[in-house]
Amino acid sequence: MFNKKTLPFLLVIVIAGVFVAFQTNGLGNPPTKYEKILRQVGMMLEQGHYSPKKIDDGFSKEVFKKYLEAIDPEKQLFLQSDIDQLKKYEDKIDDEIHGAPLQSFYAIEEVYKKRLQEYLSSYKEMLTKPFDFTANETLVDDKEKSSFPANEKERNEIWRKRLKYQALVRYADLIATNEKNKASKEKVRTDADMEKEAREKVLQATDRIAERLKTRFTEEDRFNYLANTITSCMDPHTTFFPPLEKRSFDEQMSGRFYGIGASLRQEDGNIKIMTLVTGSPAWKSGEVQVGDIISKVGQADEEPQDMTGYDTEDAVKIIRGKKGTVVKLTLKKSDGSTKVVTLVRDEIKLEETFARSAIVNEGSRKIGYIYLPEFYADWEQPNGARCAEDVANEIKKLKAENIDGIIMDLRNNGGGSLFDVVQMVGLFIDEGPIVQVKDRDGNPSVLKDKDKGVLYEGPLAVMVNEFSASASEIFAAAIQDYHRGIIIGSTSTYGKGTVQRNIGLDGGRSLLPGAGDDANLGTVKLTLQKFYRINGGSTQLKGVTPDIVIPDQYEYFKLREKDNPDALKWDEITKAKYTPWSTSSSVQSISKVEEERISNNNVFNEIKKNTELLSKLNDGVYTLNLKKYQEEQKEIKTIAKQIESLMKTEKENPVELIEQDVAKVGSDTAKLERQKLWLKGLKTDIYLNETVNIMNNIISQNAIAKSK
Repeated sequence: MFNKKTLPFLLVIVIAGVFVAFQTNGLGNPPTKYEKILRQVGMMLEQGHYSPKKIDDGFSKEVFKKYLEAIDPEKQLFLQSDIDQLKKYEDKIDDEIHGAPLQSFYAIEEVYKKRLQEYLSSYKEMLTKPFDFTANETLVDDKEKSSFPANEKERNEIWRKRLKYQALVRYADLIATNEKNKASKEKVRTDADMEKEAREKVLQATDRIAERLKTRFTEEDRFNYLANTITSCMDPHTTFFPPLEKRSFDEQMSGRFYGIGASLRQEDGNIKIMTLVTGSPAWKSGEVQVGDIISKVGQADEEPQDMTGYDTEDAVKIIRGKKGTVVKLTLKKSDGSTKVVTLVRDEIKLEETFARSAIVNEGSRKIGYIYLPEFYADWEQPNGARCAEDVANEIKKLKAENIDGIIMDLRNNGGGSLFDVVQMVGLFIDEGPIVQVKDRDGNPSVLKDKDKGVLYEGPLAVMVNEFSASASEIFAAAIQDYHRGIIIGSTSTYGKGTVQRNIGLDGGRSLLPGAGDDANLGTVKLTLQKFYRINGGSTQLKGVTPDIVIPDQYEYFKLREKDNPDALKWDEITKAKYTPWSTSSSVQSISKVEEERISNNNVFNEIKKNTELLSKLNDGVYTLNLKKYQEEQKEIKTIAKQIESLMKTEKENPVELIEQDVAKVGSDTAKLERQKLWLKGLKTDIYLNETVNIMNNIISQNAIAKSK
C-alpha cells in the first residue's frame, strides 16, 4: 500500500477522481480570477472533501459571518447597521461559488474601505490627550462576548478603550522599570512623562498597523481571507493558500531559514508563533510555545522593539540574525502571563530532530527512555532517516543495557509519517492491524504490521499530552487497544484524526475549461481521509484518553481539535480483528491504584488549581484601571511562577546517557553540550518522574505475578 515515490494507492484514486470530476463539470469560462478561484474551490470541496457540508444558504450564512469577523476580528470597524445592510448578501455566497457573478465580496469591500478610512482618520487625535487610568473601565476583547457597535459613538468608544488599554500596558511597564531605577538610584521619571511616552509608543505601533492596512493588506489579501473562510468552514485543516503564501508555508515547514527555529504568522495585529522546529534554539529553550504572541524583540542588551503592527515579513527580519548572536523575545503566553526569553541564534542541528534515548536508574532497576519529537521520514534519500528504524536501533541499545522497562515519550509530537507509525507499533506487537483509514465513499482500509516477531516484549509506558496529534495518537491508540502498554498524560490527546493533501487549483492548467493564462490560482490543503482505531472508534475530536491522567498546565485552555466548532465529528466503524497482548500486569488495576495516588498528590493538585485560576483570569475582559491592572498582573505572574516551579522535581531524576552514545560523541564538545542540555530538562521533569513511578509499579506487579 505504501511506496516511497507515490501516495498510498487509495489516495491517488481519490485525487484522480476529483480532477476528472472538475474537468468534466463543464461550467464554462468564469470572467474573473476571483470567480475562477471560488468555483474551483467549491468543486474541490464538494467533490473531494472527506465529509463536505452542503454548500447552500446555511453554509453561505456561516461563511458570511466568519468572513466579516476575519477582516474585522475585534469588531471595531463595521457598525451593526453595516451588517444589517450587507445581510442581503449572506445567502448569496453559495450561489457565487456555484457560478453566479461575485457581488457579496465587492459589497463588503466598499463598506470595509469606508470604515477603515474613518478609523485611520481618528486614532491620532485620540492619542493626543492623557488617559485617566484611575477610572473603573473595562475592555471586552472576546468576539463571543461582544457585538458590532450600534452607532459611531459606540464605535469611537471601542477605539478609545483599545488605545487606552495599549497605553496602559506600556505605562505599567515603564512604571515597573522606573521602580527598579529607584532601587538602583538611577534616573527617576515623572508619571506624566511616562504616560506621554506610553501614548507615543502606541501611536508608533498604530501607525505601523495603519501603514500595513493601507499599503499591504490589499483587496486580493481580503479575497484570500474569503477563500480560506470557505475552506475552513468545511473543517479546520482544509486551507486555501494563494501562490506566494503556499511557497512561504513550504519554507516554514522546512525550517531552513529561521535563526531561532519558529514559524510566525500575523494574526489580529499580533505576531504569533505557529510552529517550532525541533532542535532549534526556540524549541530547546522549553520556554517558547506554539500560540505565544511576540510583543517585543530585543537585540542582546539593546532596547526591545515593540512588535505591534508589524507584519510577518518584517518581524522575521528583526528576529533573524547571525549565528551566535543574542535575541530577546517578550512573549505573551496563552495563560495571560508575560515572559522574556533569551535565545542564541543558531543553525538547526538535524540530529536533534531524531529519536534518542537515555536510562533512568531506579536502584537496581534500569528504565529505558525514548524521546521521539516527530514521526519523520526522508523519502528523497535512499538511506534517508526513518523514525521507525531509529526507534528500533534505540530499543536495541537499551536492551543491551538490560533495561527492565521502556518509556516512549510522544509529548508535543504532532505526527508525521503514517508508514512509520505502523512499522513502529510493530516493534512492540506481533503482526496485526494498527490503524484503519476511511475515504469519503466509506471505503475502509486496514493498515497492518506484517512482520512476525516482536523486538521488545517488556513493560511499556507511553507519555502523551494535548499536543500529541495524528501519528502520535495512532501509536498510543494501537498500544492501548492491544493492551500492550499503559498510556499516561493529560485528559486527552489533541484529536486530529484526519488526512490532508495539497492539491493545486490549476490542475496542471487543465483543471477547468478556460483556466487560461492566469491559472496560477493557488492550492487547497484538502481533507481526504479519516483515521480509526482498530477498536472501531475514531481518533478525531476525542483523541486518545490516557489510562492514567496527570494534571498539566494547559488543561483549561481551548487548544484541542474539539475546541474548534468546525472540527469533523467523532464516529466509529466496524472493529478490526485483532488479538490483545497477553501480559502479566493489569492496566485496569494499575490505573486504579495510580490515579488514586495522583489524586492525593499535593503537587499535581496545586498545578490543577493554579491552572484553573489562570484560565479564569484570562477571560477576555481587561481592566483599564492602572491599580487593578497591576494587581491582576501581579496575581498572574505569581501563579505562573508557581506553576513553573511545581513542574520541576525537588530531587533530580537519575537520568544518564547510554555509554555507547557518549563514546560516539567523543570529543565533539558542541554535541556533548547539547546532550547535557537535553538531560538537564529530563532531570527536573516532574511528568517523567511520575511515569517512572508508574513503570516501577508495573515491573513490581509483573514480578509478583511471575512468582505465583
